[in-house]
Amino acid sequence: RGLVGKIITRFEDKGFKLKALKLYQTPREIAEEHYKDLSSKPFYKDLVGYIVSGPVVGMVWEGNGVVASARKMIGATKPLEAEPGTIRGDFAIEVGRNVVHGSDSPENGEREAGIWFKSDEICSWDQTITPWIK
Repeated sequence: RGLVGKIITRFEDKGFKLKALKLYQTPREIAEEHYKDLSSKPFYKDLVGYIVSGPVVGMVWEGNGVVASARKMIGATKPLEAEPGTIRGDFAIEVGRNVVHGSDSPENGEREAGIWFKSDEICSWDQTITPWIK
């Protein structure tokens, strides 16, 4: 839908640092591993089917409180419950087609980054603006 730049901008505007970015045609085994904690849910098959149906843009972000802050920026899973101004509130239309995924804990963020990216694909770098914002 042409929303990748708008989504990236929200994270950059918040002051988070992009550490990895990849356009990816998701293999089924990666999708199944990513959503394994939902495998007993009735929507699991459709969820996996959706994520493998086209390319996804995987990202890893870093910053103070990035997981909690990202969850607020992303908004509620159900688009009709997502507040205006959140990514889902502004762009999502249907549950299961909610535009963006965000890790629910720092531990899951680490786990999920390891599923989608090899260690040498996650960049370690210093933003020159950091002393001005932190």
